[in-house]
Amino acid sequence: MKRSEIKKRPLADTVLASLEPDDKEYRELDSPGLYFRVKPNGQKGWLLRHKKPDCRWGWHGLGGYPEIPAKVARKKAQELRELVAHGIDPVQHKAAQRAAQKATVLNPFHESVAYWYQRKVDDGLAESTLRLMRGYLDNDILPALGDKPITAITPRDCAELQAKIEARGATNTRDKIRVALRQIFSQAIARGLCENNPASELVTIATKTPRAKHYPHLLESELPDFLRALRGSTSRTPARTATWLCLWTASRPGMVRWAEWSEIDFEAALWTIPAAKMKMRRDHVVPLSRQALEALRELHRVTGRGRYLFPGIGSKQPVISENTINLTLRKIGYRDRLVGHGTRHTASTLLREHGWEKDHVEAQLAHKEAGVAGIYNQAAYLPQRRAMMQWYADYLDCLAESMTPARRADFDRRVNMLESNVLELVRA
Repeated sequence: MKRSEIKKRPLADTVLASLEPDDKEYRELDSPGLYFRVKPNGQKGWLLRHKKPDCRWGWHGLGGYPEIPAKVARKKAQELRELVAHGIDPVQHKAAQRAAQKATVLNPFHESVAYWYQRKVDDGLAESTLRLMRGYLDNDILPALGDKPITAITPRDCAELQAKIEARGATNTRDKIRVALRQIFSQAIARGLCENNPASELVTIATKTPRAKHYPHLLESELPDFLRALRGSTSRTPARTATWLCLWTASRPGMVRWAEWSEIDFEAALWTIPAAKMKMRRDHVVPLSRQALEALRELHRVTGRGRYLFPGIGSKQPVISENTINLTLRKIGYRDRLVGHGTRHTASTLLREHGWEKDHVEAQLAHKEAGVAGIYNQAAYLPQRRAMMQWYADYLDCLAESMTPARRADFDRRVNMLESNVLELVRA
């Protein structure tokens, strides 16, 4: 069919299919702004004529024919005319869509997560902190959002993740994940990978954090029965020793679990935890009582050939799990009455009640001092703490053996003597 034979618009399908090519390319109007193009080689397609924002006229291809039938072409033309009516150039709009689609493929969220985590590693955070971060990345953030393009993640996606964590009562994890998400998206914005931070307002819909509860711990009156029960524990040597070490040193269970034999000095009776493992980013020296040394020598015969004091068994974790110490306590009947971290509270309370200096107790607990003292006090009262923790281990032994009033008076006298001797040593 010749173009001169066209009699009505829009063009019928029979006309579109039968139009013959000319020596030169030509365009036939189909509907407002929409043209049907026929090339000399017989190729056919659709063009939209539109006015650009600068008021100049331009052409925008809508696809070939018959791949794009007339009905589809007219619908696309109508959509593009609406863009033009709002001052949007359809050519630039299409280019932006392609760029966004390409960015979607090239920028999955897990790449931004990896960038954020590596920055934390480069900042020199403690190994324990990095392990916690790795945990909530692998257990919560990446399974929910990791494979999604970063530009496709919405505030609703982030809100659903937060609600899922809240549903299991993990409000502390929720808060840490909320901060991480906000930082990850902020970095991505700075790197030009996205334009909005869908995690920026999560705090406004977070459920109220329950009032903090102290870790379950024991008071002095409860210790005799507990200590006798622990002495009779049937748990494996590593689990039992780890529990005792928490008691004798008032150390965090995580520090105990990840202790290495290279950190133990049997001759000096010291356990030196490197700064990389410590929350406060400085070495922490823990004096070891006679009881602790004896238990560690026995443990060395069991695990001394390896790196860690308390290696894991048949799992990916190189050390015992965080539940091992608590399980040891539950087995002797102290479920919900004492946890590994609660031994720190027990030690702090008992030592202060028996007159030991607050600064010495806080140093043993590796609590950071305020102000300049917290930066420059590296000695951390080691002589005083050595005497204090030996007294504490001896006192626990006496409690387990049902201390008499006379022995109690003797211990009170020894406290005064030890502190006087230590002060003289320090002054000298």
